[in-house]
Amino acid sequence: MPHTHPEVTGVILAGGRARRLGGQDKGLLEVAGRPLIAWAITALRPQVDRLLICANRNIERYADYGHPVIRDPLPDYPGPLAGILGAMRAVSTDWILTLPCDDPAPPPDLHARLRMALETQHATLACANDGSRLQPLHALLPVALATDLEAYLDSGERRLTTWLARHRIAHAVYNAASWPVLNINTPRQRAQAEHHLRHSRRSP
Repeated sequence: MPHTHPEVTGVILAGGRARRLGGQDKGLLEVAGRPLIAWAITALRPQVDRLLICANRNIERYADYGHPVIRDPLPDYPGPLAGILGAMRAVSTDWILTLPCDDPAPPPDLHARLRMALETQHATLACANDGSRLQPLHALLPVALATDLEAYLDSGERRLTTWLARHRIAHAVYNAASWPVLNINTPRQRAQAEHHLRHSRRSP
């Protein structure tokens, strides 16, 4: 991809427990004929310089997709911030672009819009906004915040939005027409995403 911006590593977060989906490994859950991790890689790879997958189960299956895989640096599934910290410690770029594995169709201009929001709003980090609320895991984050994040987690805190709010956030605002958010956390949302993907131009 053209290097008109600082290099960025895409980080796909696939390390959760997925309790509302019966504890399945969400990244390997098939939707519209493909595992969610495959959808995420297809969507994010063209937007970044390299990819990293954060997972806590089925490491070899994730590694088969040809990108480095890391585990959370903290035990007992402490939440997405642990995966983000692990990624910040593992990458060689100054920026990471995070994506939850349960969004199979993020915007194709996610990185570009986050970068523009960051620069025009003179912020520390940037998150997508679907027009009604912040999507905190669709984020462009400086790796320089790793020490701050580690201290936050060491204090026993785990809430993602609280950590983000410690810093100046730029909002990359979308609307429902440009980004029908498909986060899959329940069987009903899985069925809705299946329908959308099978009737979408993004479907293979």
